[in-house]
Amino acid sequence: MPDTLTITDNRTGKRYELPISEGAIRATDLRQIKVAPDDGGLMTYDPAFMNTAACRSRITFIDGDNGVLEYRGYPIEQLAERSTFLETAYLLIFGELPTVTQAAEWKQQIGARLAVPEAVRGLTASFARDAHPMGMYLSAFGALSALYPDSKRIADEPTRRLQQHRLLAAAPTVAACGYRHGTGRPFIEPDPSLSFPGNFLAMLFTGDRPYTPHPVLERALDVLFVLHADHEQNCSTSTMRGVGSSHTDPYAAMAGAVAALYGPLHGGANEGVLRMLTEIGSVSAIPGIIEQVKAGKRRLMGFGHRVYKSYDPRALIIKQTADQVFAVTGTNPLLDVALALERIALEDDYFVSRRLYPNVDFYSGLIYQAMGFPASMFTVLFAIGRTAGWLAQWEELVNDAEQKIARPRQIYFGSARRDFVPLEQRG
Repeated sequence: MPDTLTITDNRTGKRYELPISEGAIRATDLRQIKVAPDDGGLMTYDPAFMNTAACRSRITFIDGDNGVLEYRGYPIEQLAERSTFLETAYLLIFGELPTVTQAAEWKQQIGARLAVPEAVRGLTASFARDAHPMGMYLSAFGALSALYPDSKRIADEPTRRLQQHRLLAAAPTVAACGYRHGTGRPFIEPDPSLSFPGNFLAMLFTGDRPYTPHPVLERALDVLFVLHADHEQNCSTSTMRGVGSSHTDPYAAMAGAVAALYGPLHGGANEGVLRMLTEIGSVSAIPGIIEQVKAGKRRLMGFGHRVYKSYDPRALIIKQTADQVFAVTGTNPLLDVALALERIALEDDYFVSRRLYPNVDFYSGLIYQAMGFPASMFTVLFAIGRTAGWLAQWEELVNDAEQKIARPRQIYFGSARRDFVPLEQRG
């Protein structure tokens, strides 16, 4: 028996057979279900796309019930332990891990483009010192759209490859521009001889003397970039695809994705976790906070996830990474508060029944703070890693013959047709 869905429209008594493929029906197949010939056909109403697939993708697989995250079939645990961010970026974009030759060429291509145009540095310098780094960051990518007019040739594969090199390389440099401007210090030129995370740390923290990143901190940042590299069709990724569906260049599309990530419900969540932990202050204050949460008077940041209904696999890796970082930097005094909150979430029926487990944002802010990053930079760090996934998703979109310009439907429930009334007759 073929995989089909039988629908009986009780308004008309008609029956319809809709094919099921890959666990889904085509939404456009519902248009045949009408009550009258001039009816537009049945639609689905799905605010926030809770159960709507807008694309078919080979990039990232998530099993939220069982805490599984895979990039191109590789478990995130293996990539975090054994891969690097640049190698993972190659995997996401091209679909396979690079050979030794490919990896060397990939690193060289990106290293050769770490410098950004002087106009971007001038734009960053025009902001107030206390401007949020994410505001400067997204503005810079909008500017790059104008500075690289060749990027408009999205149908040309070599041109797309060049933009991918440029974007991956520009991400840490643009972030460093904003950070150095905000701290009132001169910009540090990128050093392609360093690793991807090592160069970024050097651009940020070099002072009067040369800066050598600690290998543990360098590796920890690389792991965090890997963990944030992609996460299926989240808000910023679907924005990258939505903007890209108009066939704009990848810089403009990425500026839109960065803007989506900027929000506190998405990329800004780890900044919110750190503020929450600072507000709680001590383990003794936790019982009162938990009571407020149960009474619906406040939210507990860093717990629960739209997709994961078990422990976020990235949170487990970040917790292990935190131990390694704190061994170098010293323990963050807020760690005891975080551990106590996690213990309650894993034992208390209120949290267990609601599947409110720690997510990727819960421990990442503590690591970033221990490494010397201000809270305002946390979302920028997220964006640097996510650049790899955004580019992979954009590349897949461009090559998908089924994709058209994004144009969701709506259910109109405003006023019925009415005639205009002149101003003097209203009242």
